[in-house]
Amino acid sequence: MAEKRGYGQFCPIALAAEVLAERWTPLVIRELLCGSVRFNDIQRGVPRMSSALLARRLKDLHFAGIVERRRGEKGALEYHLTPAGRELFPAVEMMGLWAQRWLRHNLLDPANLDPDLLMWDIRRRVASQAGSFARRYVTQFQLSGTPISRRRYWLVFEGGQVDLCHKDPGFEVDLYAETSLRCLTEVWLGHLSIDAALREDKLRLDGSRRDHALFRSWFVLSSFAPAGRAPTGQAEQTPPSPQSASLC
Repeated sequence: MAEKRGYGQFCPIALAAEVLAERWTPLVIRELLCGSVRFNDIQRGVPRMSSALLARRLKDLHFAGIVERRRGEKGALEYHLTPAGRELFPAVEMMGLWAQRWLRHNLLDPANLDPDLLMWDIRRRVASQAGSFARRYVTQFQLSGTPISRRRYWLVFEGGQVDLCHKDPGFEVDLYAETSLRCLTEVWLGHLSIDAALREDKLRLDGSRRDHALFRSWFVLSSFAPAGRAPTGQAEQTPPSPQSASLC
């Protein structure tokens, strides 16, 4: 006999869990809350999720009234959160804050470190600083502790936008940043300050003094970094962000 889906309970938590607790679903919602609307951009935030499963989860969320499909300016299909979906912001954010408080030791487990996701998250956060550069500006990241094919990344600031490149874009590099995947993840999550990483020679910057200073201004940390700087068990003191804030 086929297993019946659902918990068979009138409890609101049970019904919400039937919709939201499917594998990968909270991460798909996270991507939508981070502002990704196109399928390929959503998948860049869940690189270990198959395209077929992502398509299925988006379909399920559409059926549940959490996501609506629209046509973009050039006719491309886009996925946008409905009011019901946007209302999930505090719940998803509190999951992240809770993990920073109680599961921090697991966040940096080698099995959880992913250079593609890390650099995509960094690119999303630094995009707000792209307009600060009057000319093309390029930073190359070299990460140790990763496969050769995922060792170098380039952030290219130009025209008020920032692109993440996995292959050498062929432009002159203004600043080189060399570190390990683990260290950059620690910095991004707020577990290790940029100053401490530089002082301990875990992060090395090669560029002019001005470029070193610029790095500190445009390298925006995760929105969960304030909780990551708090002592373990005290991250609840970090107030939740307003719904209009970025989740990533």
